Amino acid sequence: MIQLIWVLVGICLLVVLNLKFKMHNMLSLLLVGLFIALTAGIPIDKIITAVETGVGGIFGKLAIIILFGAIIGKIMTDTGASQRIADTVIDKCGTRFLPVGLMFIGVIFGIAMFYEVAFLISVPLVLAVAKKAKVPYMKLVIPIVTGCTMGHSLFPPQPGPVALVAAFDADISKVYIYGILAIIPALICAGLLLPKFLPGIKGIPMNSMLKPAPTMPEDQLPSFAASISIPLTPAVVMIASSVIKEFFGEKTTVYKVFGFIGSAEISMLLALFAAFFLLMHSKGQTIADLTHKMEEAIGQVGNVLIVICSGGIIKEVIIESGAADHIVQLVSSIPVSPFIIAWIITAIIRVLTGQGAVAAITAAGMVAPLVTQFGLDPALMVICVACGSNTITLMYDGGFLLFKETFGISMKDTFKTWGLLELINSLVGLLAVLVIDIFV
Repeated sequence: MIQLIWVLVGICLLVVLNLKFKMHNMLSLLLVGLFIALTAGIPIDKIITAVETGVGGIFGKLAIIILFGAIIGKIMTDTGASQRIADTVIDKCGTRFLPVGLMFIGVIFGIAMFYEVAFLISVPLVLAVAKKAKVPYMKLVIPIVTGCTMGHSLFPPQPGPVALVAAFDADISKVYIYGILAIIPALICAGLLLPKFLPGIKGIPMNSMLKPAPTMPEDQLPSFAASISIPLTPAVVMIASSVIKEFFGEKTTVYKVFGFIGSAEISMLLALFAAFFLLMHSKGQTIADLTHKMEEAIGQVGNVLIVICSGGIIKEVIIESGAADHIVQLVSSIPVSPFIIAWIITAIIRVLTGQGAVAAITAAGMVAPLVTQFGLDPALMVICVACGSNTITLMYDGGFLLFKETFGISMKDTFKTWGLLELINSLVGLLAVLVIDIFV
């Protein structure tokens, strides 16, 4: 039990280092990992091995996926593919189904690019649409932000879900399938119902002057089919490969071939090649241009990758210290679904640290033994923890501040909009996990 207490003290220390002293996440995660290792009784000669295992294990499993995701997102933005998707969906939806179309755009952007990029690309577009349609801007902002946050939180190649897939050794095709089942009710509740019943939504002022979304001429945009095929390629390849494998034995060549093609790394590589040939090569751009975009994207995502891998340190020392085993013992005596326990642990860490991906990977180290102990589906645990990492946030969270400062709204209105949509997303996602668990 003392190990678990030291883990909780370490998480509180992480909050202090991040918020009070503004320490870089990589350094604070390393220091807290060492603190937990020393206080929880890990032999000093095994601490460095645990640190190396924590960083190396995460880096080895998700580095390529995250880097390819960042590159694909940049290609989509720079070539106008994102603009084509948005323009087409909005044109086809009309005013009545506009929120549904915006949610769809949000999910696609959230899967294809980092959250901050998806947010900053989509918001100016939404404001222009709201003005043209004469609709209160927040009624359209909430649907698209809901889509962005859920797409970013639940689906690879985004860092959080990729790290969870690695931590739980989950079937990534199942993660996509369960993620789709979980995201639909969450989008309906947070993206469609919340704007209808949220009091005062029409009167929320916007005190920030945002620049219009940069647009490219219509004749320079790629086709909608080419644009939408890029972010969907990894999911389609992984799910199709998983289905095909079911018809063949594990020792057959077909099974092995589709196991290779359906891996996260190869499916992302295929998506990258598709992005190059459909969006860049068709415009006369060369491999040299692709290399330039790759260098820019890798530079932008480097800090995120370092922080996620550093989070693996805490995950590993939690496992090595035996604290995770104590959690299993505690949960075994509580008449509550282990998914609920996992969600609560993740949500608490998210509120404390203000970092969704860090909360996910830290919680993974604490709840991973629950999967084996209770015979849970690892892919379903990925979705559960992902939803927990996407819960309500406080004023020191990056997403909270991005939302508040972008629109120049009050703290109260930020909690009422951003805070509620995040909380609803998270809770409905958890409920969906509990329902899916009944049938799988």
